[in-house]
Amino acid sequence: MLRTALLVSLLALMGYASASWLTHDFQIWTAEGARRLEVAQQPVPVPPVTVEGPGIAAQTLPALLAQGGDVTLVDFFYTRCKTVCLSLGSNFQQLQAALEADRDAGTRVGVRLLSISFDGAHDSSTVLQAYARTLQADPVVWNWVRVPNASEQQWLLQRLGVVVVPDGRGDYEHNAAFLVLDTRGRLVRVFDLVEQQLALDFARHLAQRESL
Repeated sequence: MLRTALLVSLLALMGYASASWLTHDFQIWTAEGARRLEVAQQPVPVPPVTVEGPGIAAQTLPALLAQGGDVTLVDFFYTRCKTVCLSLGSNFQQLQAALEADRDAGTRVGVRLLSISFDGAHDSSTVLQAYARTLQADPVVWNWVRVPNASEQQWLLQRLGVVVVPDGRGDYEHNAAFLVLDTRGRLVRVFDLVEQQLALDFARHLAQRESL
């Protein structure tokens, strides 16, 4: 009986220790949540992949992010998507309206939007421009790019934790979030789609802090 009780206690202790390690001392229970916690604790530098898009000549993504000294809110999408990407587009339209209102009020917020296609083989600059036009994207606030090189595209997705799985029919299963990149080109926060206002408020605060 005593031996059984000791064994149960040992197993319980091992289970607790494993759960504590896997969940960062019980701060998080999911792989996605763990990624977001790790990003907040240790920002992730964006790799020097080459991007291009409407009005944007081929250049590295860090070089593009460095222009203007703005904090950047990023989403990943593809133009043929008929599901979550439509929600992302609507969310970014609302973010654009908020940033344009700041600009019209004479406020220098220091935040911009960037949509990155992970379907670089299909989403050429011409396709992206037409798609941006349907969403009434203001190029002063909201830019669009693709990564034309497939291996570099995969590198970027892996580095930033963007999961993209082809479904074999020309579409993709993918996660969706708002990524906040600082003026040094580092991923510093990841927010859920329902945290749109929180993502914007954080980006505004970060931009003000980095302008000091």
